[in-house]
Formats: sequence, C-alpha cells, structure tokens
Amino acid sequence: MLEIATGSGLALSAGLNAWIPLIFLGVLSRFTDLVELPGTWAWLENGWVMAILVVLLVLEFAADKIPVLDSINDVVQTVIRPTAGGIAFGAGSMSETATVTDPAAFVQSGQWIPIVAGVVLALGTHAAKAGGRVVANTISGGTAAPVVSAAEDATSIGVSFLAVLAPLAIIPVLILFVVGVILLIRSLAKHRRARAAGHGGEDAYYV
Repeated sequence: MLEIATGSGLALSAGLNAWIPLIFLGVLSRFTDLVELPGTWAWLENGWVMAILVVLLVLEFAADKIPVLDSINDVVQTVIRPTAGGIAFGAGSMSETATVTDPAAFVQSGQWIPIVAGVVLALGTHAAKAGGRVVANTISGGTAAPVVSAAEDATSIGVSFLAVLAPLAIIPVLILFVVGVILLIRSLAKHRRARAAGHGGEDAYYV
C-alpha cells in the first residue's frame, strides 16, 4: 500500500515536472538511506545520469516560465512527462520492471502495471497542467506564466517529498487531483462553449 502511494505521488510529480522526481529518487538513493532503488533502477543514482537530468531540469525550468515557449514546451513534454511518470512509479514502488527479456512473461506477470499506472497518472497531471496554463495565459496575457510555473515546480518538489517521507499523505492529494481534473475539464468545456456561442453570434450578425 505504501509503495503504491509512493509511486503514485512520484508519478503525479512527474506530470508537473518530468525531472524533479527522477533527480529526487537518484539523490536520495545515492546519498541517504530513505530510498534504496532495486538493481534495475539503480541507474537513476549514477552521477552522469543525475548530471544530465539536472541540465534538462534547468532547461525546462527556464522554458516553462516564458510565455508562448511554455506552450511549446508542454507539447514536447506530452511524451516525456508520462514516460518519466512510468519510471518514477516503477522505481518508487520498488518494482523490478526496467528490464524485459521475455515480453510474454512480462505481460503475464503484471509487472507492467506500475509503469502503465505511472504513465496514466503523469499524463493526467500533464494534461491538467497544460490546459490550466492555456487558461492562465489567456486571462493574463501570458504574464502569469512565471508565477504559475514556479508554483508547479514547488508543488512537484513538495509532492515528491510527501511520496517518500509521508506516503499516506498522497491519498488526499490523489483525491484533490481527481477533483481538480474534473473541475478543469468542466471549465475548459464551458470556455469552449462560450467561444463557440460568441463565434456563432458574430456569424449570425454578419449573415
């Protein structure tokens, strides 16, 4: 149960920032006793891997705070964040799923489930983030991008800490996540209907 909560929290974190939970796992595993990665995920604590992840983190940290560029970054991250979520869930839940030598046995064993769960959670978080960013940029003319991005980074760090140090605290976070996604979907749907109605009114006027 705790392992699942940890993996879920790290996957949610990856949906906001792909690199934070991966760096978090690598650093804690290499320098503390809080996390002990299984052999198949031990590459996360490799010095070169962590250095590359830090560079990628810095690049995304900058790109995500610049209007227009942040939207382009979100498009690129549509593949990266879910992938990171699958890795984070698998490593965080201590699942031996990184090496697949027999695909049929892998499917039958159910070892793919943590990775898929992480991908789904991260993808949902990423979609909510990207959709929310569009709304925030539209309302503020792009000026909200740095503030919103900083809040997302802080949330990603906080959720990663909770996932490892207080896994049970992730349960209400998951509930809030589901509620937030539902509210965001409704908000986006309402916004689209309003825009469609506005365009319809203009067309009717000119006709």
